[in-house]
Amino acid sequence: SLDNDIYMRIPKGFKIPEIHKSSSRELYSIKLQRSLYGLKQSGRMWYNRLSGYLLKEGYQNNPICPCVFIKKSQSGFAIISVYVDDLNIIGTPEELSKAIEYLKKEFEMKDLGKTKFCLGLQIEHLADGIFVHQSTYTGKILKRFYMDKAHPLNIPMEVRSLDVKKDIFRPRDNNEELLGPEVPYLSAIGALMYLANNTRPDIAFSVNLLARYSSSPTKRHWNGIKHILRYLRGTIDVGLFYSNKSNFDLVGYADSGYLSDPHKARSQTGYLFTCGGTAISWRSVKQTITATSSNHAEILAIHEASRECVWLRSMTQHIRETCGLSSSKNPPTTLYEDNTACIAQIKGGYIKGDRTKHISPKLFYTHDLEENGDSIVQQICLKDNLADLFTKSLPTATFEKLVQNIGMRRLKDLK
Repeated sequence: SLDNDIYMRIPKGFKIPEIHKSSSRELYSIKLQRSLYGLKQSGRMWYNRLSGYLLKEGYQNNPICPCVFIKKSQSGFAIISVYVDDLNIIGTPEELSKAIEYLKKEFEMKDLGKTKFCLGLQIEHLADGIFVHQSTYTGKILKRFYMDKAHPLNIPMEVRSLDVKKDIFRPRDNNEELLGPEVPYLSAIGALMYLANNTRPDIAFSVNLLARYSSSPTKRHWNGIKHILRYLRGTIDVGLFYSNKSNFDLVGYADSGYLSDPHKARSQTGYLFTCGGTAISWRSVKQTITATSSNHAEILAIHEASRECVWLRSMTQHIRETCGLSSSKNPPTTLYEDNTACIAQIKGGYIKGDRTKHISPKLFYTHDLEENGDSIVQQICLKDNLADLFTKSLPTATFEKLVQNIGMRRLKDLK
């Protein structure tokens, strides 16, 4: 039921009582007694009903991950993850059966069995782990933009020059023609972003770079989009493989691309978190302020990585404790960084020196995490820093090595 009074115009086909038929339909409205699809409150009303029903049965919920409900009992545990009206249930066999039966008592629902397809993500259950990919979605994208028969490429973007005049992905020149509405640039960016955010971290930097020109794209930028699509054409079955034999410690990598955008003097932040050697969280984004040195850019990058680290640790700790899988605090998360000066400053905390007095103290949040035992910043060689994949376009050999190291595999190689 609704928590506010909502009125709507009388829809076509709705019969007005005889006493009011003499007047115009425009003079009347009807009051809703239940939520309908399309209302701003609909999602909230559904969540309130579902969460109230689950909490009544003993499920626990936490603001850290409000769409995850967990119940622990003597026979095991059940975890229900919710995305609107799509539910995935994980747990021990007995508790899984109980959860399904309990939900069926209240809601009309279908039990589709083991999850194989969810929100465009395909899940392959293999003997030694789980493989998550979007080959069907990728195929649809390629057909939609008429690239399903294009010649495949090995990398999503050629190594670009950071010279303002030679950069092929520079902003539109004064005499350069804009793309017309017949070129689906925005649609292509949106489709690629869904891939980059879910199962294809290998295209995250390329998509982030080209998305900056959504308001004024040119033929150069559209060629960049087609380059990514040609790369996807040759790697359509690539996804993330989560092995069931790996160490499940959380490990982070942070890096920056100093002056990656030479046109506006901005650097690029890239970070990656792995569990069992496979990527679970990543980001490639242009920094919002101008970094005055590579050290400054690295401090901004590791600050962003630290924020993500805190949330990931809180979520995994909550799930493990509630399920009874672990009662102790998570060990410190290792954050790998390749800049020596940045690591030295993080270890020492904020020091108002001549070269660092302009850097905001809040960016040394990572130092506080180290003091509290939540993270440890360690140095790593540049060529082994997996976050390098998210800060710049790379040569083929380096790119393929990093893609392999973040847990990306071909489906045909696993079967």
